[in-house]
Amino acid sequence: MQDFLSVASGSLVGFVLGLVGGGGSIIAVPLLLYVVGIGSPHLAIGTSAIAVSLSALSNLVNHARKGMVKWPCAGTFSAAGVVGAWGGSSLAIRVPGDQLLALFGLVMVVVGTVMALRKDVEGNPDIRLNFSTAQQLLPLLLFVGLGVGALSGFFGIGGGFLIVPGLMLATGMPIAYAIGTSLVAVTIFGATTASNYALSGLIDWRVAIYFIGGGIFGGLIGSLAGQWLGQKKNMLTILFASLVVVVGIYIAGKGILDLLA
Repeated sequence: MQDFLSVASGSLVGFVLGLVGGGGSIIAVPLLLYVVGIGSPHLAIGTSAIAVSLSALSNLVNHARKGMVKWPCAGTFSAAGVVGAWGGSSLAIRVPGDQLLALFGLVMVVVGTVMALRKDVEGNPDIRLNFSTAQQLLPLLLFVGLGVGALSGFFGIGGGFLIVPGLMLATGMPIAYAIGTSLVAVTIFGATTASNYALSGLIDWRVAIYFIGGGIFGGLIGSLAGQWLGQKKNMLTILFASLVVVVGIYIAGKGILDLLA
């Protein structure tokens, strides 16, 4: 039964990622905890980090083919973020599970709110990181990358909801390029976090394999559904964001009550 639930949960995460273009990874940990039945928050975070990384990698291929990835910006941002992700995940492993779960719930509330309020804005599609722009772009890319990587590693999430606005702030690139470019960082941050948890024995490999398999299938269905629904995707994004906020409030409340018990 757990294998079936792992596939079903992974399919749901992949479907959401394919349908609304992000945010699906934030529900991976709650699904692993409350549906699949993994008992430890740390084990759920470590297992989900692999799925986050591979899901981002599969989406990255499509964005790269369309020329929507700013590779020098992505490489610089990710290099700084790896340091943050390793540090953040190392700290999270030492935080008691109840405290980590309460904090994770609060992050879900923030993620859902940002998803619901995020608007497409104009930017400079010709922005490049090169010798002439390095003095302006490099410090911001390194600083924001380090901070986002730390949060991504600590909570075991892709961090796309932070990476996308972070890249836009640091470089001024349009949101379409920021989404494509962010997938490089999400892939690397997830792999870094998963590696750290794996070294501590905090990954359920059997569940991870079934979860990832379901995610690949769900992602294909979600992408097809997204193309069919067209403009209705904005409404679906808001509905999903609302669900994330509600689940986040539940998880945060449960974690806080457990701490007080």
